[in-house]
Amino acid sequence: MAEVLEVEKREQVGSSATQRLRRNGRIPAVLYGHGEGNEHLSVQASQVKTLLRNHSKTVELAGDLKETALVSQVQWDPLGIEVLHLDLIRVNLKELVQVTVAVNRQGDAVGLRQGGLMVDNAHEVEVQCSAGQIPESITLDVADLGVGEQKTAADLDLPEGVTLVTPSDTVIAHVEAPKGAAAGASGDSDADGDSKEEEG
Repeated sequence: MAEVLEVEKREQVGSSATQRLRRNGRIPAVLYGHGEGNEHLSVQASQVKTLLRNHSKTVELAGDLKETALVSQVQWDPLGIEVLHLDLIRVNLKELVQVTVAVNRQGDAVGLRQGGLMVDNAHEVEVQCSAGQIPESITLDVADLGVGEQKTAADLDLPEGVTLVTPSDTVIAHVEAPKGAAAGASGDSDADGDSKEEEG
């Protein structure tokens, strides 16, 4: 189900107008696409936080404007804490769109019990699906991943109707050997060698 954003049209644009909006707890946004004119809007900051917390991609606009839109871009402040601006693209729920979706790693890799270290190579992938079927995240099962092994985008559990755009051989996660394991093995060999020389 798409997130609902209550929007108000903005009559004034520019830095001073947007600063006033943010002081009043609202985030500026722009809606564009489908050959129609741009609409300058504002949204309650609390609704934007909920939207991002839920990883929602598709939104239903209510209030001054009634449209279905896709969250195209989120502009953050330099510290990555506060949202400064939203870009929204008009869509209908049946049209195909390409979006970035978070990867949700599932399971405890066997390699961790062997002393290995889990490394996430990619936290999100690009997929194509209808605007009404965008998943919040895509699952990667790593339970059978041993030391020195990896999982690629081809191993993702894609929901029905969702196809992968990211190259299938893209490494998503792997388990590294324990740090110092190779050095330790080398050190043992040197120690044995010293012992034999002393005996000789």
